Amino acid sequence: MNKNVENVIQPNKKYFTCDICGEIFYQKQLLEIHFQTHKKGKSYSCYVCHKGFSQENNLNRHLRTHTNEKPFSCDVCHKDFSEKSNFNQHLRTHTKEKAFSCDVCHRGFSQKVSLNQHLRTHTKEKPFSCAHTNEKPFSCDMCHKSFSQKSHLNNHLPTHTNEKPFSCDVCQKGFAQKGTLNRHLRTHTNEKPFSCDVCHKSFSQLSNLNQHLRTHTNEKPFSCDVCHRGFSQKVSLNQHLRTHTKEKPFSCDMCHKSFSLKSHLNRHLPTHTNEKPFSCEVCQKGFALKGTLNQHLRTHTNEKPFSCDVCHKGFTLKGDLYRHLRTHTNEKPFSCDVCQKGFALKCTLNQHLRTHTNEKPFSCDVCHKDFSEKSNFNQHLRTHTKEKPFSCDVCHRGFSQKVSLNHHLRTHTKEKPFSCDVCQKGFALKGTLNQHLRTHTNEKPFSCDLCHKGFTLKGDLYRHLRTHTNEKPFSCDVCQKGFALKCTLNQHLPTHTNEKPFSCDVCHKSFSRKSNLNRHLRTHTNEKPFSFDVCHKGF
Repeated sequence: MNKNVENVIQPNKKYFTCDICGEIFYQKQLLEIHFQTHKKGKSYSCYVCHKGFSQENNLNRHLRTHTNEKPFSCDVCHKDFSEKSNFNQHLRTHTKEKAFSCDVCHRGFSQKVSLNQHLRTHTKEKPFSCAHTNEKPFSCDMCHKSFSQKSHLNNHLPTHTNEKPFSCDVCQKGFAQKGTLNRHLRTHTNEKPFSCDVCHKSFSQLSNLNQHLRTHTNEKPFSCDVCHRGFSQKVSLNQHLRTHTKEKPFSCDMCHKSFSLKSHLNRHLPTHTNEKPFSCEVCQKGFALKGTLNQHLRTHTNEKPFSCDVCHKGFTLKGDLYRHLRTHTNEKPFSCDVCQKGFALKCTLNQHLRTHTNEKPFSCDVCHKDFSEKSNFNQHLRTHTKEKPFSCDVCHRGFSQKVSLNHHLRTHTKEKPFSCDVCQKGFALKGTLNQHLRTHTNEKPFSCDLCHKGFTLKGDLYRHLRTHTNEKPFSCDVCQKGFALKCTLNQHLPTHTNEKPFSCDVCHKSFSRKSNLNRHLRTHTNEKPFSFDVCHKGF
């Protein structure tokens, strides 16, 4: 019997003995796991966790995971290692040696596993089985659950014992596997031992480096068997497959809503707690997720790490880049089941679907007005809070919406990117161009339900409706006189201040209204834009 086991036998406690080697266990389940080591020719068993090994040297290496012994030390940085293979790999980070080279393209690698992964770019080998084939050759002897990869089976086995023999010395968190512990430790040390040979960016995990390398090679080794779309990461393929299977494996314990991605579930959970543990050090704004905080920080640094290979436009978020790329490809992967209209963005499809259902899920707690889109809801809230979070760097004017700021900036740059195909007149805003086009087509899509008068612009219809309701929502703070239009109020205000902000560049005469200045300018240009239909005299 194992001496280590003899020393820990507890009297008056039921135990189970292995008939082959005499090893003792206090749980029948552990004995069953141990017994498999004999059936598979693994005659060497770990006395701590009962894992079986076919060779004694493999057992000795394994025991170091329990004793934390690290007999191999680096003479350069004095880092210690429990296994010689890891020690040899580490030495190459100092010597820059690339002992493994590709026979096809002669590219060098410091680790054999990196070479093996690279070789698949030449052989087109796809060792990861697809969920559609249901091929899972590795099964658990305890619960008979099957896995497509042996490493997944090894990861699964500790779920039966709930054993976490590897713990972090810093935060005492436990792990079932030593490799997971090693990766976790780097979160404390900020160590990034894996670096890219192309751009020298460093990573804490080899898998992250491998994923990064594909950004240089544009390699997409994982493809969907249904639509044949390629992916650079297996996790992206797995997420994509759910668009075909409609699977939503992640559900909320509070409201039971299901999600296809765990990240979507994580974003959803704070809606129940309203907890925002991550705050910005610049503006103190709180966030429910650290990823959202990191994205927000770029609004202060103006960092745009993601750029388009076609037009080189930069983006703060990777998702924004992906959505932008569809403007070049004209791809519209999301279609409406009702009218078959295609959309480049899923959120745009969701917004469109509400035009069929008339659903308005966003409600204002102040005035109880409902909205079909969250962006419109957020904009509306600022009418109550008077918040203007977007400011112009040139004149410091504040805006409640970012789109309004972008439109305003063109008043400084004089940029007019939208031009009319009929008269070539330029416009700063696409909406203004669309409105202008109706002057050529004489289209009046907005009509009054009371008098059926047609209007080119929706705003003109709203203003016209006040002639029926006699509503005057804009009032003067000085004399309390009411006005149906805001522009009329603005024209009225200078009567109190005697302000004349509009001046003539020719004679420098000033006017309180822009319309009066425009009429005055015709005295210099002799322009007569109005003519009589009978005698054609100009006025």
